[in-house]
Amino acid sequence: MTVRPWTLPRALPALCGWTALAALLLPAGNPLRAVVAGVFLLAGPGAAAVAWARPGPSWRDRGPGRVSAAALAVTVSLALTMLTAEALFFTHSFTVGRAVLVLAVLTTLLTVLPRRLPAAPAPAPAPPPAPSSGEPAGRSRRPGWLRRPSGGGPAVRWRTLPVAGVLLLAVACGTASGAGTGVSAVLQPHTSAAASTGDADVPPPVGADQPPGAGPWHQVFRDDFDGTGLDGSKWTTCYDWNVRGCTNAGNHEDQWYLPGQVAVGNGALTLTAQRRATSGSDGKVYPWTSGMVSTGRDNWDGNPRHTFTYGYFAAAIRTTDQPLGMFPAFWLLSADTRGGLPELDAAEFINSNRYVDLNLHAEAPDGTDIDAHYAHGPADFAVGYHVFGLDWEPDAVTWYVDGVQVFQVTDRASIPTTPMELILNLAVGYQQSPPPGVDSTQVRVDWVGVWQH
Repeated sequence: MTVRPWTLPRALPALCGWTALAALLLPAGNPLRAVVAGVFLLAGPGAAAVAWARPGPSWRDRGPGRVSAAALAVTVSLALTMLTAEALFFTHSFTVGRAVLVLAVLTTLLTVLPRRLPAAPAPAPAPPPAPSSGEPAGRSRRPGWLRRPSGGGPAVRWRTLPVAGVLLLAVACGTASGAGTGVSAVLQPHTSAAASTGDADVPPPVGADQPPGAGPWHQVFRDDFDGTGLDGSKWTTCYDWNVRGCTNAGNHEDQWYLPGQVAVGNGALTLTAQRRATSGSDGKVYPWTSGMVSTGRDNWDGNPRHTFTYGYFAAAIRTTDQPLGMFPAFWLLSADTRGGLPELDAAEFINSNRYVDLNLHAEAPDGTDIDAHYAHGPADFAVGYHVFGLDWEPDAVTWYVDGVQVFQVTDRASIPTTPMELILNLAVGYQQSPPPGVDSTQVRVDWVGVWQH
């Protein structure tokens, strides 16, 4: 047995992977970024895997072996890319850079991993003289496409292609059921909203600040946050069930909400989460403090400021550019049950700023939970403001993103009929805590409005 030699073609997939990772540092609109990353994701991981698993014919060979090896490399690359994307999306940790990094590391490991090759066969004895007639002795009777390639390497196994194809199809089916994620999401460039402070001032699409066409409508609530402080006649800074701060213990969150984490200025509401040990009135110490606003009560025995039964609810929101461990939300909570169902989520960003979760949570007459869910994306919701709207009617609940309908529930038995409070909050630590390098982040709200018929 001999170890396969180190050659530049063997190292090329790994070099391509790290080049693709470096290309992601280019601006989002640079075509070189997409081309380099796309070439690597399309061929790099699969080429390294095929070269390691069967170091015989490759794309460098001539003839049918090159075609089959190249097709196999592309198929395996697509499967590995989508598996990586699915794993990151299902753990709410997907970014393009992270996906490329994982695949670059995998490709490098496959490149440097030792692989022993069969020893070269001993020279065959000279064949006897060819007969005077008939087919020459020693010549194979197999068709050319089944012969081994020159050099004695193993023949290309075409039957591996259907197997890889089945794997790719299975991954694609899983991707389709996972809220539309896939290779297209992996190839889509990611832009950090922190790159430019001017991005915060990008206005939402024209017309997105109006209710949908079915009317007539009249506005019953509005805050454009044009002042220098929070309007206490409209908002409180805690849930109904706590005083001197609050949290959502049911979600096992890391933050304790405090009024000082809520600010109004420059025409926007800002909710700030900070890594700062904070003692709650419940006797626990929380590693983070953050901000929220609600149209509910100041305390358990108080009266809600504003409650709503049916209507169109909309807000222009720029979500956090540090999504991991963060859970910003714009939602409605029952004013009667004080923390219980029903609940309508106009927009939830669970450890992601690329996908927004749209939910209806209710309770059936028999006590079972009713849940309707849709994840909309991908889009970079951390760049500029986006308008998230929810039209709550007796016969349907319809969700809108930037004025476009994206989800609807029409089961009347699921639709809430109780008055509800409006909440905007920035929770921390739901499903996962923020990584060590993240110590603060913000969510900004340009305006909030409610319309009714």
